[in-house]
Amino acid sequence: MKRAVLAAGLLAITVAACAPGSSAPPSAAPAAKPSAVPTDKPVTLTVWDQEVRGGQGAQMKALNTAFETKFPNITLKRVSRSFDDLNTTLRLALSGNEPPDVVQANNGRPQMGAFVKAGQLVPLDAYADKYGWKKRYPQSVLQYVSYTPDGKIFGQGSLYGLPQVGEVVGILYNKAKLAKLGLQPPKTWEEFEAALAKAKAAGEVPMQLGNLDKWPAIHVFGTVQGGVVPKEQIAALGFGRKGASWNTPENTKAAEQLVSWVDKGYFNKGFNGQGYDPAWQAFGKGEGVFLIGGSWLIADLAKVMKQDLGFMLPPGEAATGGTGLPFAITAKSPNPDAAAAYIDFITSPDAMKTLTDNGLLPIADTAQQQVAEGPQKDMFTAFAAITEKDGLLPYLDYATPTFADTLGAALQDLLAKKQSPKEFLGTLEKDYKTFSDANG
Repeated sequence: MKRAVLAAGLLAITVAACAPGSSAPPSAAPAAKPSAVPTDKPVTLTVWDQEVRGGQGAQMKALNTAFETKFPNITLKRVSRSFDDLNTTLRLALSGNEPPDVVQANNGRPQMGAFVKAGQLVPLDAYADKYGWKKRYPQSVLQYVSYTPDGKIFGQGSLYGLPQVGEVVGILYNKAKLAKLGLQPPKTWEEFEAALAKAKAAGEVPMQLGNLDKWPAIHVFGTVQGGVVPKEQIAALGFGRKGASWNTPENTKAAEQLVSWVDKGYFNKGFNGQGYDPAWQAFGKGEGVFLIGGSWLIADLAKVMKQDLGFMLPPGEAATGGTGLPFAITAKSPNPDAAAAYIDFITSPDAMKTLTDNGLLPIADTAQQQVAEGPQKDMFTAFAAITEKDGLLPYLDYATPTFADTLGAALQDLLAKKQSPKEFLGTLEKDYKTFSDANG
């Protein structure tokens, strides 16, 4: 999923502890006690998902058919909605008397966190033990579907969902341009800085950026930050944990490095006024040597760049990333065991192969997939490597319910030299501390 959509979706949902008009105080849903999947009676599972595009819809259709073949007594009633439609209807559906059994719920506090706090989702730890999910999914992935039962702490606690697909932000590069410059893909930050300088000296656009929508620079800053700030600190900030702070020497260094790229002319002219889509499309047409962006761009760019497209992790031990919307079980579902069997089925090793066959990035068993040499394989290799060493870091806009707006606007000001690095970090600290103090 493209982060533009994700960020918009996060902000579109109002944080709510319980349904409008409800007088009952929110309470955590009881832990599940797994039983055998019923086979002696008809069961209907209602599933709400947002897998509506191309390969997304194809993989769900294939997996649902296979599930019903394996469990002939279970009928799936699938309701497929767009991401925006799902976000705007799910809260109301969960507050009703007959909610869906299985839903895709956005990871962040405005949705999954609010549902957990209201006791509307089932903790899945017992099912995770039964099906071995914690052995198949690294902790750097499971943190994205973990909350404490009160919904306050994100990234810790119990599991409340399981995703199918992964995302990782890396460095896309034009292989032909690098070769023309006599360069190999950089393996260190020093080599990356040297490549940017050489591209600039040769008259190339070193790096494309379209920051009109403000959120794209969050990926660029997160990538720079991952090179100079310990990943434990970034994780604490991204998950909005109390006690973390933006006012540190390491974050100051990251902000100063980003500003230095502006001063040295490493970005395209007018980047703050250029849209995200025009930027990556310009890169696809040969305008730029590098582009910091997500794995979701691979398919579209590969269509035009073919084998000239390369994708690599940032140098170091960390990269920004996340998951697609996880599948969760609603607390009022009368069939939680069947629902858990369904989630296990659509996230199984066989399911990961189905995702791969439909051009998607499976979040588990990524390294085991067979794909042709080229940018898709680069993406698979990168994601497998970063998750294996627990180096996947949260999107920074997860930090607070308002942080996407705060960070995006502050980065635009920082890049326009309207704020100094110190002022930039002060703006972030104010939003962050207001939330963490109230949430503590």
